[in-house]
Amino acid sequence: PHRSSMYPFLTESNRRDLREQLYTAYVQRGDNDNETDNKEVAARIAKLRAERAQLMGYESHAHFVLEERMLKTPAEVYDLLMQLWKPALERAKVEVADMQAVVDAEGGDFEIAAWDWWQYSEKVRVAKYDLDEAALKPYLSLDNVLNGVFATTNKLWGLTFTEIFDINLYHPDARVWEVKDKDGSHLGIFIGDYFTRSNKRGGAWMSSFRGQSNLDGSQRPIVVNVCNFPAPVGDDPALLSFGNVTTLFHEFGHAMHGILTNVTYGSMAGTSGPRDFTEFPAQILEHWASEPEILKSFATHYQTGEVIPDELIDKLLKASKFNQGFANTEYLAASLLDMDWHTITAEEELKDADAFEEASLTKIGLIGEIAPRYRSTYFSHIFAGGYASGYYSYVHSAVLDSDGFAAFKATGDVFNPELAAKLRMHVYEKGSTEEAMELYKQFRGREAEIDALLKVRGLDGSSD
Repeated sequence: PHRSSMYPFLTESNRRDLREQLYTAYVQRGDNDNETDNKEVAARIAKLRAERAQLMGYESHAHFVLEERMLKTPAEVYDLLMQLWKPALERAKVEVADMQAVVDAEGGDFEIAAWDWWQYSEKVRVAKYDLDEAALKPYLSLDNVLNGVFATTNKLWGLTFTEIFDINLYHPDARVWEVKDKDGSHLGIFIGDYFTRSNKRGGAWMSSFRGQSNLDGSQRPIVVNVCNFPAPVGDDPALLSFGNVTTLFHEFGHAMHGILTNVTYGSMAGTSGPRDFTEFPAQILEHWASEPEILKSFATHYQTGEVIPDELIDKLLKASKFNQGFANTEYLAASLLDMDWHTITAEEELKDADAFEEASLTKIGLIGEIAPRYRSTYFSHIFAGGYASGYYSYVHSAVLDSDGFAAFKATGDVFNPELAAKLRMHVYEKGSTEEAMELYKQFRGREAEIDALLKVRGLDGSSD
């Protein structure tokens, strides 16, 4: 089963036995002692990586990989993850108690198990926040949201976007804009391809048709954002969920990283750079999407023109911290498991994958109601996808973006001109021409601190 099809069933089905059956099948993938069993494969990959690292003079595979990242050693990664682990786990235990209270109130004679989480967390969410996602969508037409993200970057950096209609693109759904700087000079071309279609792979991403370079004259970039939003129905415009809005702002942040870059060598332009930094320019832009000031500037009802009500914004912001114990705990457990696999040494015996994983998760006190987001036998990110010793990167970028946006909030002006100029100069323009940590410090004035992320995710006690 895939998560996209499993989660709706786990949320909606009242057959607890079938929820258990489906969930168990999911978490046991590659761990059934048959011809597709991955336990020995995973252990062998980790062992071979450790041996290769030793041949190259490194203590472990993690030491080898991290040498070129923002966090340079396994100790730094473990320190980051464990700073989040304790508050996330404590929040998850509170969430279990909240769900158990619902079970008891309904007369259920069982204790919450992992396969119950989706159904009962949804019941808690509805009771606590009363947020109807369908009520949001009429305010979030695609054109409204595009106007919002264009206006955001205009207020930050003076950028303007002029749609071009006389260019034939690769598909009728794709749209194109010329991007100009505040002085009217050409910065690049931005293409938006937003709707799902049968021959498009899933997900959302930014790509470049042409990168930026100053090596042989000025070559400005052509970048594209590709998403899979629902297409318009009938005469109505395309209406987005708030999750879609966040995705649009995120990918647009990557696009701005590609368009604002101003370096000599194309190989160092835009989104090149260490994995634990390149998500920062995308993730920080997400914060503006949920600022009430910004939302009210673009979120107007597509039929009536009514500005999104304050009550709806308030519910949206409160609900954003819901279930963060679960979300962070499952992610952090997988990140710590990744690091444990890749800090073994070449001298160690080949591991029994199940025993190794159990020891890793027991060591950190993972509760039985939550499994790591990926177990070892289907953790393709680290065993097949290039994230070995790097799955932590998502949360490291989150530390950066939360801390970075907190700097704007602290000034009382989320468009503070001085900070906006520093963000552009030291982050969006520099590509990978300098050490990523130095770029962040030039923008922020110091290294990132974790407090802002804890607050954003409700792990500082603010959502109790």
